[in-house]
Amino acid sequence: MTVTLFFQLLGGVGLFLFGMTMMSQGLQNAAGDKLRMILEHVTTNRVMAVLLGITVTVLIQSSSATDMMVIGFVNSGLMEIAQAIGVIMGANIGTTVTAQITAFDLGAFAPTLLFIGCVMFLFLKKPVVKHIGSIIMGFGMLFVGISMIKQAIAPLAESPYFISFMSKLESPPLAVLFGVAFTALLQSSSSSVVIFQAFAMQGILNYDTAVYLVIGAAIGSVTPNILASLTTNRAGKRTALLNLLFNLFRAALLCTLINVFPQFLKMIQALSPDDIGRQIANTHTIFAVTAVVILFPVSKYIARLTEVLIPVLPEETRSRRERQLIYMVDTLNTLPAITIRQAMLECERLGKIARDNLKDAVQAFFEVDEELVQRVDTSEEIVDYLCHEIANRLIELRAMELPEADAFRASELTLILSDFERISDHAQNIAHYIEKVEKPKEAFSKNARKEMIRLAEQTNVTIDLSIKIFANENFELLPEAQASEDAVNEITEEVVEKHLTRMMKGKCEPTAGHVYTDMSAELERCSDHAMNIAKALVPRKLMEDLEMEMEMEAEA
Repeated sequence: MTVTLFFQLLGGVGLFLFGMTMMSQGLQNAAGDKLRMILEHVTTNRVMAVLLGITVTVLIQSSSATDMMVIGFVNSGLMEIAQAIGVIMGANIGTTVTAQITAFDLGAFAPTLLFIGCVMFLFLKKPVVKHIGSIIMGFGMLFVGISMIKQAIAPLAESPYFISFMSKLESPPLAVLFGVAFTALLQSSSSSVVIFQAFAMQGILNYDTAVYLVIGAAIGSVTPNILASLTTNRAGKRTALLNLLFNLFRAALLCTLINVFPQFLKMIQALSPDDIGRQIANTHTIFAVTAVVILFPVSKYIARLTEVLIPVLPEETRSRRERQLIYMVDTLNTLPAITIRQAMLECERLGKIARDNLKDAVQAFFEVDEELVQRVDTSEEIVDYLCHEIANRLIELRAMELPEADAFRASELTLILSDFERISDHAQNIAHYIEKVEKPKEAFSKNARKEMIRLAEQTNVTIDLSIKIFANENFELLPEAQASEDAVNEITEEVVEKHLTRMMKGKCEPTAGHVYTDMSAELERCSDHAMNIAKALVPRKLMEDLEMEMEMEAEA
């Protein structure tokens, strides 16, 4: 192969991969967030999960993108591992469509597609049209790249060195390993299978070798997922492992099947006897469908195996238990008044999680406890999820004809959810302040630590009182809660004043000083949100009387 042909091969591969990426991104942009919403609301029905996996992957032309979404959903607790395996199985089938498309010889039409797509993408303003243009342009690039690859590799059929290398791949284990490595390098099983098709169409690769390369490509396709899972929690890592295990079982199953029943491959070849490119595409698709059909009945055991290899920690069990509504389980068949009471119980439970999260955050900061920071992050995700779910149920309730008192409560509960969520947000901010200070344990003096802990404790008193007032509608405690809130404000002013004095004397490192000030502000805001919660359900007339009473006490 000459230097010119070598660079033509690289250019063809690059153009093909870029075309695939552009087409996939265009499809995802055209679909917007709808595909994510579909996956997010996938049911526990495993058959439906497989069908959704196929549909989404066909639409975005990327099993890796689908798998990344699944990892993200499992990582955030929106999807269980048992649901994930169905979507992953479906993605393995959906990704075979690319090879089916490229088995058609559309190279002659590729320049026209490129031109049309380019005009739509560059000169038309409407976003949807631009997205469609990028899809068409990517499609054209894909086929131009394939044409360049075919032209570049044609002379390789006469190269003794290359023929010698390819002959080594006639060993099934080596072919599988090469398929794994090649696909891991490209990070796309669709791309590697299409390139194998090109080699076969040029007579460089025989069908039997291509079969094992396709099997290896499926294993190599999990590389992007494994890399992405390195930054996720244990649930995300478990999902990437699930994908790997499924493809390993799939490879073992298919290797056994074609060796025990060699007529299986002959049957596939008979579907398109004179077209090896189509034979490879059909093999890719039939292998994927066969593996899913056979492994589907035992998919739950594969999911359980991931939980054996990466055990579920007690903290994860707690997260699963808390990440669900306990009281508002059947709002459609429940009287509105009862649903309102259920919503109050859910909010009370949510408030306690947010309160505990603030306590953990302060402890995590001063003890520099990374595990506790992770717990704060998990609790914050739980709070966000519960707020979203409770709010959705309240919106459904508010659409009904409610008595004035119930309508008032439903409206106020929505605001209370926001206040609890903000308390948990501030808690997460406090926990992550340790990342802004080099040595948190040494950055603050003993007095500074005592003052901040005192402020945090007083803030927690206000939050505890607000939860009691809200949950029991014990408005007699409002003056006590207001006194606690006033104490928080006074302590905050005192803390900031003493802190500024220490900074003026050079007793406090500047960066740590900013963190200290920000933390006191976060705690004061938590106390403000607590008072909003305490006052939310107070009837207007009673609120006016209480405010007048507190003013008179303040003047006295």
